[in-house]
Amino acid sequence: MVTNRPIPLEHPKKTSKWSTVVKEKTIKQVLPPIVALVIVVGLWELIVLLAGTPPYIMPKPSDIVQAAITNWSNLSSALMTTIVSSVTGFLLSVIIGIGLAVMMASSEWVERSFYPYAVILQTIPVVAVAPIIVIWLGSGMSAIVVIAFLIGFFPMLSNTLIGLNATDRNMQDLFTLYHASKWQLMWKLRFPAALPFVIAGMKISCTLAVVGAIVGEYIAGVGGGAGGLGYSITVAASRIQTPYLFALGLSAAMLGIVFFLVVNALSKKLLGSWHDSEMKKE
Repeated sequence: MVTNRPIPLEHPKKTSKWSTVVKEKTIKQVLPPIVALVIVVGLWELIVLLAGTPPYIMPKPSDIVQAAITNWSNLSSALMTTIVSSVTGFLLSVIIGIGLAVMMASSEWVERSFYPYAVILQTIPVVAVAPIIVIWLGSGMSAIVVIAFLIGFFPMLSNTLIGLNATDRNMQDLFTLYHASKWQLMWKLRFPAALPFVIAGMKISCTLAVVGAIVGEYIAGVGGGAGGLGYSITVAASRIQTPYLFALGLSAAMLGIVFFLVVNALSKKLLGSWHDSEMKKE
């Protein structure tokens, strides 16, 4: 039996205006640096090729890629070692930096007693402290992690302390009026208000931790398959493997960028719904 049901019309798919705007913004943000990179790499390749410069003086980008492929096993192993030591040093700097900042913000006596020494510690060059750490802890991962921690610690401490001390006085008076305890005042008002400063400290500390780990590997790195990027750089430099040196340096730079992007994504997650620095602009 044939029925005369009306056939529903298919509506053309509508493209969301919001997604179109996001795509346009993404293209505007991503395309210029990619074009600039392609131009720079192309000019680099062409100029070195035309000049006939030997690879041990100035390698072409293609030589660097070839060196990275040839030494991929050593490069990936060194990169992984540096990731572990820098992430561990960074996490230590975040935990201890925030913990000390909370203690200093809670007690003026503690702040006056210990903050000057934190400033002094920051002013001492890491390369001067590193040999002492190696004498105390020996060569290897422990000394490298401590060096990465030392170089990333002060930005965490300083930024968190500034944020905790910058809490709105009127809000503090309001909490006091309602008989809030010091614990409630800290964790329900002062620390949330300081969160943008904490994130700013993390953005600085994460890249410094990578630098600290590589400096530590220069001084306290171990050989064999356990060496990180810093140790591999010293070995490649002694053998005049310039293309591989460039590959190691670029790997360190990419590690720092990835580290920063991870912290930036965390910042958007924590602050995106309420703080002006991460809220989407119309």
